[in-house]
Formats: sequence, structure tokens, C-alpha cells
Amino acid sequence: MVVIGVHYPEFEREHDRSNVEAYVTETETTYPVVLDNTGGTWEAYNQRYWPARYLIDTDGFVRHKHIGEGGYDATDQQIQELLAERTRVLKARARSETG
Repeated sequence: MVVIGVHYPEFEREHDRSNVEAYVTETETTYPVVLDNTGGTWEAYNQRYWPARYLIDTDGFVRHKHIGEGGYDATDQQIQELLAERTRVLKARARSETG
């Protein structure tokens, strides 16, 4: 499982990488955070609100989306299901390659 934060700035000071790095350090964020200063990722996902969480499966499809705070239990359940699915998929692929 990979967690990546995508930061799309709301205020001018948030465009500055050093300010974002300071915030990431201050909040002890342990996953990578990329800057989306031009809004490319924001637009690609047709994003209009934040925070937002997207869970993307082994094949690259968005399987779960949550906008706003909360919904942590539902997101956790989806993560567990996707991890179990990934294990099944990888085992099946390994069997077909050796079969």
C-alpha cells in the first residue's frame, strides 16, 4: 500500500515548497506530499473540495472516494478489502505465470 498526499494550494504562501515542507515536518506527516501548484492533479480528478481521499486498486482504478473529514471507518474497511483483493490477484497472477 502506498500513501501519497497531493497538496493543491489555497493561499499564496502555500505555493512555496519550504512552507509546505515546514508544515509536513510540524505535523509529523510520514508519507510523501507532492505539490500540485498548477492544479493538474486537482483537475484530473475533477476535484472541487478538500480534504479528499481516493483509494486506487492494483490496476489503477479509483475504487473509493471520500470528500471531507470523517468516514474513517468506511475508508479503513475499503483499505482492508483492497489489500485482501491485491493478495488474491497477485497469487492468481503468480499461479498463471508458473502454471
